[in-house]
Amino acid sequence: MGTIAIYPGTFDPITKGHSDIVARAAGIFDHVILAVAAATAKNTAFSTDERVDLARQVLAEHKNVEVRRFEGLLAHFVRDCGAKAVLRGLRAVSDFEYEFQLAGMNKKLVPEADTVFLPTTENYSYISSSLIREIASLGGNVGEFVHPIVHAALTERLGKRKKA
Repeated sequence: MGTIAIYPGTFDPITKGHSDIVARAAGIFDHVILAVAAATAKNTAFSTDERVDLARQVLAEHKNVEVRRFEGLLAHFVRDCGAKAVLRGLRAVSDFEYEFQLAGMNKKLVPEADTVFLPTTENYSYISSSLIREIASLGGNVGEFVHPIVHAALTERLGKRKKA
Protein backbone atom coordinates (compact mmCIF):
# COMPACT_ATOMS: atom_id res chain seq x y z
CA MET A 1 0.00 0.00 0.00
CA GLY A 2 2.99 2.34 0.37
CA THR A 3 3.44 5.07 2.92
CA ILE A 4 0.41 5.57 5.16
CA ALA A 5 -0.33 8.79 7.04
CA ILE A 6 -2.96 9.13 9.77
CA TYR A 7 -4.74 12.48 10.13
CA PRO A 8 -6.51 12.24 13.52
CA GLY A 9 -9.11 14.56 14.97
CA THR A 10 -12.65 15.06 16.09
CA PHE A 11 -13.77 16.67 12.81
CA ASP A 12 -16.94 18.11 14.33
CA PRO A 13 -17.58 19.18 11.66
CA ILE A 14 -15.00 18.64 8.94
CA THR A 15 -14.13 22.06 7.49
CA LYS A 16 -12.59 23.29 4.25
CA GLY A 17 -9.37 23.70 6.23
CA HIS A 18 -9.39 19.99 7.07
CA SER A 19 -10.20 19.12 3.45
CA ASP A 20 -7.31 21.28 2.26
CA ILE A 21 -4.86 19.45 4.54
CA VAL A 22 -6.18 16.09 3.31
CA ALA A 23 -5.94 17.08 -0.36
CA ARG A 24 -2.35 18.22 0.08
CA ALA A 25 -1.42 15.13 2.10
CA ALA A 26 -3.00 12.88 -0.55
CA GLY A 27 -0.42 14.24 -2.98
CA ILE A 28 2.45 13.45 -0.60
CA PHE A 29 1.52 10.06 0.88
CA ASP A 30 0.39 6.88 -0.85
CA HIS A 31 -2.55 6.48 1.52
CA VAL A 32 -4.13 8.92 3.99
CA ILE A 33 -6.47 7.79 6.75
CA LEU A 34 -8.64 10.50 8.26
CA ALA A 35 -9.10 9.08 11.75
CA VAL A 36 -12.26 10.31 13.46
CA ALA A 37 -11.93 10.11 17.24
CA ALA A 38 -14.88 8.30 18.79
CA ALA A 39 -14.16 9.03 22.44
CA THR A 40 -13.70 12.71 23.07
CA ALA A 41 -14.08 15.04 26.01
CA LYS A 42 -15.55 17.58 23.61
CA ASN A 43 -19.29 18.18 23.46
CA THR A 44 -19.82 17.26 19.83
CA ALA A 45 -22.67 18.39 17.60
CA PHE A 46 -22.53 15.15 15.59
CA SER A 47 -22.15 11.52 16.67
CA THR A 48 -19.04 9.63 15.64
CA ASP A 49 -20.95 7.81 12.90
CA GLU A 50 -22.31 11.11 11.56
CA ARG A 51 -18.83 12.68 11.55
CA VAL A 52 -17.42 9.65 9.71
CA ASP A 53 -20.25 9.77 7.16
CA LEU A 54 -19.86 13.51 6.54
CA ALA A 55 -16.09 13.16 6.11
CA ARG A 56 -16.53 10.26 3.69
CA GLN A 57 -18.92 12.30 1.56
CA VAL A 58 -16.70 15.40 1.59
CA LEU A 59 -13.51 13.48 0.76
CA ALA A 60 -14.97 10.98 -1.73
CA GLU A 61 -13.05 12.47 -4.68
CA HIS A 62 -9.69 11.47 -3.15
CA LYS A 63 -9.13 7.84 -4.13
CA ASN A 64 -6.18 7.34 -1.77
CA VAL A 65 -8.03 8.71 1.27
CA GLU A 66 -9.95 6.52 3.69
CA VAL A 67 -12.10 7.69 6.61
CA ARG A 68 -12.16 5.52 9.71
CA ARG A 69 -13.27 5.91 13.30
CA PHE A 70 -10.87 5.10 16.07
CA GLU A 71 -11.13 4.60 19.80
CA GLY A 72 -8.46 4.53 22.42
CA LEU A 73 -4.87 5.60 22.11
CA LEU A 74 -3.85 7.12 18.78
CA ALA A 75 -0.47 5.33 19.00
CA HIS A 76 -2.24 1.96 18.95
CA PHE A 77 -4.32 2.97 15.93
CA VAL A 78 -1.22 4.22 14.10
CA ARG A 79 0.59 0.94 14.76
CA ASP A 80 -2.46 -1.17 13.81
CA CYS A 81 -2.71 0.68 10.48
CA GLY A 82 1.01 0.34 9.74
CA ALA A 83 1.29 4.10 9.36
CA LYS A 84 4.64 5.86 9.15
CA ALA A 85 3.29 9.36 9.72
CA VAL A 86 0.85 11.22 11.92
CA LEU A 87 -0.40 14.28 10.09
CA ARG A 88 -1.20 17.48 11.97
CA GLY A 89 -2.38 20.78 10.57
CA LEU A 90 -1.14 24.02 12.09
CA ARG A 91 -3.26 27.15 11.85
CA ALA A 92 -1.07 29.48 13.89
CA VAL A 93 2.18 29.54 15.82
CA SER A 94 0.10 29.19 19.00
CA ASP A 95 -0.90 25.65 17.88
CA PHE A 96 2.71 24.54 17.66
CA GLU A 97 3.61 24.18 21.35
CA TYR A 98 0.73 21.80 22.10
CA GLU A 99 1.20 19.88 18.83
CA PHE A 100 4.95 19.61 19.44
CA GLN A 101 4.27 18.09 22.88
CA LEU A 102 1.86 15.56 21.33
CA ALA A 103 4.40 14.72 18.64
CA GLY A 104 7.04 13.98 21.27
CA MET A 105 4.73 11.71 23.23
CA ASN A 106 3.55 9.90 20.09
CA LYS A 107 7.17 9.32 19.07
CA LYS A 108 7.82 7.69 22.45
CA LEU A 109 4.71 5.52 22.16
CA VAL A 110 5.09 4.58 18.48
CA PRO A 111 8.71 5.21 17.46
CA GLU A 112 8.23 3.87 13.95
CA ALA A 113 5.99 6.83 13.04
CA ASP A 114 6.88 10.51 12.73
CA THR A 115 4.62 13.52 13.06
CA VAL A 116 4.39 15.67 9.95
CA PHE A 117 3.11 19.22 10.33
CA LEU A 118 1.35 20.91 7.43
CA PRO A 119 0.60 24.59 7.82
CA THR A 120 -2.94 25.50 6.92
CA THR A 121 -3.37 27.41 3.70
CA GLU A 122 -3.62 31.10 4.55
CA ASN A 123 -7.28 31.52 3.60
CA TYR A 124 -8.25 28.76 6.08
CA SER A 125 -6.01 29.80 8.98
CA TYR A 126 -8.84 31.30 11.04
CA ILE A 127 -11.28 28.41 10.62
CA SER A 128 -11.88 25.94 13.45
CA SER A 129 -14.67 23.44 13.95
CA SER A 130 -15.65 24.98 17.29
CA LEU A 131 -15.91 28.43 15.74
CA ILE A 132 -17.98 27.04 12.87
CA ARG A 133 -20.37 25.37 15.35
CA GLU A 134 -20.69 28.56 17.38
CA ILE A 135 -21.42 30.76 14.37
CA ALA A 136 -23.92 28.26 12.97
CA SER A 137 -25.68 27.90 16.34
CA LEU A 138 -26.17 31.67 16.45
CA GLY A 139 -27.73 31.70 12.99
CA GLY A 140 -24.65 32.79 11.04
CA ASN A 141 -23.92 31.52 7.56
CA VAL A 142 -20.92 29.19 7.54
CA GLY A 143 -21.38 28.04 3.93
CA GLU A 144 -18.05 29.41 2.72
CA PHE A 145 -16.12 27.50 5.41
CA VAL A 146 -17.59 24.00 4.97
CA HIS A 147 -18.66 21.69 2.16
CA PRO A 148 -22.35 22.12 1.13
CA ILE A 149 -23.18 18.68 2.61
CA VAL A 150 -21.74 19.75 5.96
CA HIS A 151 -23.51 23.11 5.76
CA ALA A 152 -26.85 21.36 5.26
CA ALA A 153 -26.17 18.97 8.15
CA LEU A 154 -25.18 21.84 10.45
CA THR A 155 -28.26 23.85 9.51
CA GLU A 156 -30.52 20.88 10.17
CA ARG A 157 -28.84 19.88 13.43
CA LEU A 158 -28.50 23.31 14.96
CA GLY A 159 -31.95 24.31 13.74
CA LYS A 160 -33.37 21.36 15.69
CA ARG A 161 -31.46 22.46 18.78
CA LYS A 162 -32.91 25.97 18.57
CA LYS A 163 -36.47 24.63 18.43
CA ALA A 164 -35.94 22.35 21.42
